[in-house]
Amino acid sequence: MASSVVLARAPLPRHIGIIMDGNGRWAQRKNLLRTQGHLEGLKTAKKIVKAASDLHIQFLTLYVFSTENWKRTAEEVGFIMGLVKQHLKAELNFYRENRIRIRHTGDRGGLPPDIARELEEACEDTRSFEGLQVILALNYGGRDAIVRAVGRWLASLATEPSEKRLQHGNITEERIRGCLDNPDIPDPDLIIRTAGEYRTSNFLLWEGAYAEYYFSETLWPEWTEEDLRVAIVAYQRRERRFGGVGP
Repeated sequence: MASSVVLARAPLPRHIGIIMDGNGRWAQRKNLLRTQGHLEGLKTAKKIVKAASDLHIQFLTLYVFSTENWKRTAEEVGFIMGLVKQHLKAELNFYRENRIRIRHTGDRGGLPPDIARELEEACEDTRSFEGLQVILALNYGGRDAIVRAVGRWLASLATEPSEKRLQHGNITEERIRGCLDNPDIPDPDLIIRTAGEYRTSNFLLWEGAYAEYYFSETLWPEWTEEDLRVAIVAYQRRERRFGGVGP
C-alpha cells in the first residue's frame, strides 16, 4: 500500500536520531505488563529501521537504553537486556537482506558480558554492509559520552613526547569530536521524540547541538512509516541557519 505522505524534493535528513518513548504507557493503557510494551517497542523499531532503509536514510541512531535506565527494577532491566540479546541474534538475516550495518554508541564496558559479546559480533558481522547504518545507543548518556571522549583525549596526550604534548595540549571541539564513540558519523539533522515528552533526556548532547527537533504525541509502539514520513516532511519545511542569517 502506497504511503499517503509525499516527501518534498528537498534533501532528506542524512542522520536521524529517535528517542523511542512510551512503551510503558502503551502497556499501561492496555492493562498489560510494562515488559509487553518493550516487546511491542522492539517490533516497532524493526519497522522503522526498514522504513528508513527504504527511504535511503544513511544513519539512524536509536536510543535503546540510557545510563539512567539502570535505576529501573531488576526485572524490567533484565527483560530489556534479554530483548536486545534476542534481537541481535534473531535479526541477522534481516540486516543481511537489507545491507544494514549495526553500530554502537555508549559504554560497552558497563554492559553485561553476554550482551556486549552479542553486540560486538553483530557490529563485526555487518561491518561491510553499505546500506543504512543503525547506531544502537545502549548504556548511553550524552554527558557520559563527553566524559569518555575527554578521557580518551587525555590518555592520548599521555602517550606523546613532552614537546608534542605541549603542542596538542589545548582542548578544541575538533579534538573532542575525534574522541567520541563514532567520530566518522555526521551529526544528526533530525532528532525525533515520541509520546508527547519534550526533553532531550541526555541524548546526543554534543552531536545534536544544531539538530532539528520533532515531537510526536504518538506512543512509540504505535509508530508507523507514516509517522516517520510526517516527521521528515516537517524537517524539510524548516530553514536551517546554524546560527547564521537566512536568505
